[in-house]
Amino acid sequence: MAAATHETEHHTSTGVDNRKVMMWTFLASECLFFGALISTYLIYQGQSLVGPYPAEILNIPVTSASTFVLLMSSLTMVLAVYGAQHGRLGMMKLMLLSTILLGIGFLGFQAYEFTEFVHEGLGLTTNQFGMTFFVLTGFHGTHVFFGVLYLLSLLIASNRRTGLGRDRALHMDIAGLYWHFVDIVWIVIFTIIYLIPH
Repeated sequence: MAAATHETEHHTSTGVDNRKVMMWTFLASECLFFGALISTYLIYQGQSLVGPYPAEILNIPVTSASTFVLLMSSLTMVLAVYGAQHGRLGMMKLMLLSTILLGIGFLGFQAYEFTEFVHEGLGLTTNQFGMTFFVLTGFHGTHVFFGVLYLLSLLIASNRRTGLGRDRALHMDIAGLYWHFVDIVWIVIFTIIYLIPH
């Protein structure tokens, strides 16, 4: 019995589960990617020789709404983790579904914004702003998309006969780390692109 228990434990020498350490390591590497993209945006900020320029095209009210949606998804993710930790599986599933839907809503806002920008003449190769904007926000949107798929896989797994198993709280906690990271990164991006005067 002791051997079986030992085989299912995944703790490192720090006492933290190695799966959680792997997620922290992955997020640390993602910080480097986003740091490079944000730095590139700041370096080329204001250097576009042709329009449209940020002040002419950015729709702060729409993006503020999408930011609110993403921030609310952080709240529902916290509640999903809480439900998993306290054995409230109905709450966990409902909040997980809510997080997924809010994530999809954010992606919908982003798709709308990208479409509007293209219609107004801003593309990936139009100017420096277009290139750095689409790469940075598109890279973030890709993370949200894969986050939605990740949470959807957990929701589907939670509906199996065995659910997420006895490690359900850990699975949700790790997913929460990823989702909150994506939200925090967006706050930084939103502040730099939309709120700081160009």
